[in-house]
Amino acid sequence: MCGIAGFAGLPGSPDAFHRTVGAMCDAVVHRGPDGSGFYVDETAALGMRRLSVIDPMGSEQPLTSEDGSIQLVFNGEIYNYREIRARLRARGHTFRTEGDAECIVHLYEEHGDGLVGHLNGMFAFALWDRTRSRLLLVRDRLGIKPLYLRSSGGVAFASELQSLAALPGFDPEVDPESVGHFLALGYVPDPRSIYKDVGKLPPGHLATWSRASGLVVKEYWNPLFDEDPSLDEGAARGEIRRLLATAVERRLVADVPLGAFLSGGVDSSAVVAQMAQLMDRPPKTFSIGFLDGAYDESSHAASVARILGTDHHMVRVDADIEALFESIALGFGEPFADSSAVPTLLVSALARETVTVALSGDGGDELFGGYDRYRAVLSRNLPLPGVVRRTLRALGRSMPQGALGRNRVLELSRGLEGRYAGMVAASLDPREGGVANVELARKMGPIEAPLRGAFRRTAHRDAATRFMLVDLMTYLPGDILTKVDRMSMSRSLEVRVPLLDHEMVELAAKIPWKLKIRGDGGKWIFAQALKGLVPDEVFRRRKQGFAIPLDPWFRGPLAGYTDRLL
Repeated sequence: MCGIAGFAGLPGSPDAFHRTVGAMCDAVVHRGPDGSGFYVDETAALGMRRLSVIDPMGSEQPLTSEDGSIQLVFNGEIYNYREIRARLRARGHTFRTEGDAECIVHLYEEHGDGLVGHLNGMFAFALWDRTRSRLLLVRDRLGIKPLYLRSSGGVAFASELQSLAALPGFDPEVDPESVGHFLALGYVPDPRSIYKDVGKLPPGHLATWSRASGLVVKEYWNPLFDEDPSLDEGAARGEIRRLLATAVERRLVADVPLGAFLSGGVDSSAVVAQMAQLMDRPPKTFSIGFLDGAYDESSHAASVARILGTDHHMVRVDADIEALFESIALGFGEPFADSSAVPTLLVSALARETVTVALSGDGGDELFGGYDRYRAVLSRNLPLPGVVRRTLRALGRSMPQGALGRNRVLELSRGLEGRYAGMVAASLDPREGGVANVELARKMGPIEAPLRGAFRRTAHRDAATRFMLVDLMTYLPGDILTKVDRMSMSRSLEVRVPLLDHEMVELAAKIPWKLKIRGDGGKWIFAQALKGLVPDEVFRRRKQGFAIPLDPWFRGPLAGYTDRLL
């Protein structure tokens, strides 16, 4: 696990390049406190900060081919690296390390850009082919690992936005459209950033750069698989259990201490229960508690930990966290409105006291229909024809604010993407305990604008599945995975997400929605698959989000702090 940074095609000398890439990596030393490495020539500069997880005494980066023509800096983990190394050795390749990243260099020699199809893992990497004066940039299928890009003159890349501030002449301008997207969604969605001339490589994409072609971005994977009618209840249940065991086992490979986050909910309990079956010692588990009982899940986590026999650790949090806010804001590098970043940071800090790697249950809701909005779209009328919606929109806008029925008329006037965006906006509305100014977002443009592409690509599926797929392509990488990556890496902790193994994602995309959502609950087929593995009490709990008592804190003990900021 590392932080990476670099560039190609910018003006300057190798000496200047070395100073610049060194400064870029200094900005993300928290991502890799165990060491650094650099490669510089007359065209390109690559750098990294290393958090040693696999082969800690070897695998220093940049990694290189036998003849030195290929240079690699890599962030993440390749979980099937042992199988890949065995195949490549059989074809005559020689390995100089025992780590996972070196297999990428040799896969490139064999398959070129097609190497990515052979990888199972979470990753963002840059590979410089000096012979061809060509840079290859790749981000993993789900966007677990980040990669920012700036293409001005040449191309620059970095794991975190603040690294780009070290580039000579970097004077970014805030993008008003990105501000509107943030106000509507609570994050700046891929491929944008808050700045006009900086973007993000989207999940499942790779980019190439050369002087002749410039920067070319293309997709190599997406979750838009067709529904498989042969996946009945029995087949789906069996495949989920098989892939869960495989995904967790893959993520237990480490040469450093390893544990897991445990909230006591279905997803984290499933991961920990599978760990307990596969490990030869009790897994270490970590959770956060709050004095406010409406937000506190610690008793549920402790109960599950007791049943599964884990070595459980818990820290209770109160409102005395003013000092965290600025570091959290700086850690994201751009506006980010998910307040669960606070408990994510705190549980990461707790885990880092005893482990270097933690497994997490993120992804289960998006894969198997856990959010309320999936059920809501099934319980309401489907979008009306365009002419009817336009008439209703005009009617709703003519009604006074607060008029009885106005919100319902406006809801009916929206297409499917408008309804989805409205549900997200409602969760962010300050009147509902959120933090974003949705009315201002509406004035800056349609709040569904950043989602239209994802909805257009999912038109072949039913409404509930479209919501899940849109979440997989937007909310999951833009919010959930961004939050987990930045907060965990700010404490030099690697977090692995077994439920987002791409084989599990592909399976979930093929499962009919009727196996996921039944009655007033979601994740039905996932729960069925976990029977006998996860304690029964987990399924009896009402779903609870990973939230903090932000509203009572800001109205109470932190009121003076927020007043000073304003």
